[in-house]
Amino acid sequence: MDDHPRLQEARQSASMGAVHDAPGQPGVIGIALAAVLTSALAQGSWQWFASYIGVTLLAVIFSFYRLPTWMPGLGSAYMRNLAAFSLVVGLCVAITLAPVLQRTAWLFPMPGTRRVCPEVGKYEGIQAEAALANLVGRDRAALAHAQEVKIHDAVADCLSSTTTLWLPAYGFGAAVLVGLGAWCFDRARVRKEMAVSARR
Repeated sequence: MDDHPRLQEARQSASMGAVHDAPGQPGVIGIALAAVLTSALAQGSWQWFASYIGVTLLAVIFSFYRLPTWMPGLGSAYMRNLAAFSLVVGLCVAITLAPVLQRTAWLFPMPGTRRVCPEVGKYEGIQAEAALANLVGRDRAALAHAQEVKIHDAVADCLSSTTTLWLPAYGFGAAVLVGLGAWCFDRARVRKEMAVSARR
């Protein structure tokens, strides 16, 4: 009779360990593929829909994916899962931030590119004017609108190309921060559980 409470505690701790040691690896792989597909389909300018997809993928990861129980050692299953988890989160963060980086100077200054891209837009506007010169006498408003569209698209594509080059740095930085945070949290939690078990 005295061992009955201890038996229940052992079963409860074993079940909790099983939950932590059974993460959804197929789920995180699918999320990584979805993120890669999103970046591949983002042709030209990064649009706000990419941010929506990135936030959705992050919500799915944090809601349904659980890392296994923390274990020391670089070759442990925990470290392998943590590396995959952190890199996928970093990829989703990069996709989420891409439209903001492209459009916001304070988050991603790119001083050289932001000065050059308007010049590229002016050049595209001149090309559009030359290509539609025969329409000047017919509809000046249409010509002006076509020039504005060409300039806008050229500037957006110019900023997008540079943003894409820097996205891996932002994604890797986010992955490092997430990995360190998760590792510290899980290690502290396991050590706390071990200390509580030792006192019992």
